Amino acid sequence: MNSTLFLVPVPMGNYKDITLRALEVLRNADIVICEEYKEARRLFAKLEILPKELYSLNEHNEVEDAGELVGKISEVSKTALISDAGSPVFSDPGHYLLSQVLNAGIKVVPLPGANSVITALIGSGFNLDSFYFAGWLPQKKDLRKQRLIKLKKINELIVLMETPYRLRKLLAEVSSVFGKEREIVLAYNLTMEDEKFFRGKIGEILKFAEQNKLKGAFVLMIENRRRR
Repeated sequence: MNSTLFLVPVPMGNYKDITLRALEVLRNADIVICEEYKEARRLFAKLEILPKELYSLNEHNEVEDAGELVGKISEVSKTALISDAGSPVFSDPGHYLLSQVLNAGIKVVPLPGANSVITALIGSGFNLDSFYFAGWLPQKKDLRKQRLIKLKKINELIVLMETPYRLRKLLAEVSSVFGKEREIVLAYNLTMEDEKFFRGKIGEILKFAEQNKLKGAFVLMIENRRRR
């Protein structure tokens, strides 16, 4: 059988952001590999897609279940891989499974679509000739600080991500290492009704975040390029 694994971006918060191609793939998929069953079923209900045979893939079971999933993918024509929101594999589970699928000689087709980093960057107002995607910091306090100190030495627009409940913590850490006067843009709850871009000095935005107890999905961009 000519099996194909489709990497399908799904909306981050606004269900209207689904693409026509993604809808077609999801409707025609034989099976869907998702991050969480609850989120996948909610997505299908919102998009009026008939229930699919679902398999869960997350950071806890990916390595253990990858072999079985490759077998499932090879038994059908079309498989869709989705995350809870945005583009699968990118800062989400799926990389190990993808490597095993490629090793098995199965065709992989990535679809364009929702991505928080690209959405944040194009709305930031920063020059986007180049940027440095630093991703997620380590969880341990000392390792986080060491990582930020290293990032401060990089002459680039730096992009960071974190979980919603660490938003204020990350802003405080960045302020401590980069200085309160450093220019940043905080892209907050992208595509949602309360979407907001906070632009300005880190100290000012940190104060606002603490006063208003900000807690939501975000992408943080730090202007660390030295002006000539």
